[in-house]
Amino acid sequence: MKNSSKLMIAGLAAGALLLSACGGDDGNGDGTSSANGNGTSGANGEAPSGGGTLKFYTDKAAWEPQFDRVSDASEEQIGYDLDFTGYSEADAYSAFIKQSFRTAEKPSLFTWHTGDALAELVDEGMVAQTSDLWAEAMASGDIPEDLEQYYTYNGEQYCVPLHVVYWVIYYNKHVFAEHGLDVPETWDDLMEIADTLAGEGIPAFYQTNILFSFVWFQTLLAGSDPDLYEALSTGDASYTDPGVVAVMEQWRDMIDAGHFTAPDSADDPQILLNNGDVAMLNFGTFFTGALNELGMESGEDYDFFVVPNMDPSLPQTSLIVESGPLCAAEEADDRADAMEYMSWWVGAEAQTEWANARGDVSYNPNAEVRDERLADLGEQAGTDDVRLIERYFEATPQPILTAALDGFGAFVTNPGDPMPILEAIEAEADAYWASQQ
Repeated sequence: MKNSSKLMIAGLAAGALLLSACGGDDGNGDGTSSANGNGTSGANGEAPSGGGTLKFYTDKAAWEPQFDRVSDASEEQIGYDLDFTGYSEADAYSAFIKQSFRTAEKPSLFTWHTGDALAELVDEGMVAQTSDLWAEAMASGDIPEDLEQYYTYNGEQYCVPLHVVYWVIYYNKHVFAEHGLDVPETWDDLMEIADTLAGEGIPAFYQTNILFSFVWFQTLLAGSDPDLYEALSTGDASYTDPGVVAVMEQWRDMIDAGHFTAPDSADDPQILLNNGDVAMLNFGTFFTGALNELGMESGEDYDFFVVPNMDPSLPQTSLIVESGPLCAAEEADDRADAMEYMSWWVGAEAQTEWANARGDVSYNPNAEVRDERLADLGEQAGTDDVRLIERYFEATPQPILTAALDGFGAFVTNPGDPMPILEAIEAEADAYWASQQ
């Protein structure tokens, strides 16, 4: 059975699992019962019911068809389905989630964000701890250990990964063939391609001055000094550091060289790539689905590659990763059922269904991803040759992120001396980190 409801967009989602059973103290020291050692007891200490409909809320309303598909699978496999409610407006969704915890309408499951946003809910006691679930999933190889850090707060884990996205460069294969271009193996190769295309009047890269204005900053800094990149997110480095300044100057040089589209373009990037109006897009692997929906065929019309490091001496290739959480409400009456569902969600069967429904990679190496290029990328991401770097949007505390997005948007619109922008971001960073002491 499948229910649905609508808000700003609605849909359906998936079912879940049923698993073990009974209670008794699981030895986790908190006196709660557990059906399977995962701490999957409800807020009232009850064991999972074994099936039913879970209230699921997300800000990914457009993903309703994919959640529908997985919901059907989970209902068949474990007896749970989801009552899906999707929001398409981030601020409205955030306000609803926070308010819902103060009412009787608590969600069973909901999607959220890592970083500061997750810490805020944990501090308020709103999110169920998932440390035992993580231990089991990592031991079985269902969740890579590299992801644990993004879900850890004060030594414990909360939520599980809904998905992961790796940030790569998509390219139009016909544009590359027309201009005799090969996939770059080094940063210098990439710049040579961009110069060639600029000489033909074709912008190599897409960029925008709204929301995703951070993309090229993260790419350039992670590929030149990943330690500095990560130090910015912890307050251990300054935005006026010479390494950050050098990256901004490199960015400006690329803009001046004609490597980018106009930052205020209203055209959808997938349309621009499909039409050959831009040769490459720096986006997460979620973009595969957008290209496929246009009728572009992977391997024929487009492909992608991992961005080469700016600094070729780095021992590992920096690869930006984005991971969104699936969470259970701490005080929900059906918390035990929600925890059962999350146990199923991280497994190979669920992740195979989800990755292929979305046309994306999976964090679970045991999942069977049909797109060979995405499957190869997933394997590559798990090797020692790659250093996973958290996406700037999640890695940066919200007040600093707000200042940075404004600053980067202004910079790509009117490129010039980056120092006033970096000083403004650093001022916000100084105030934020001082408030945390």
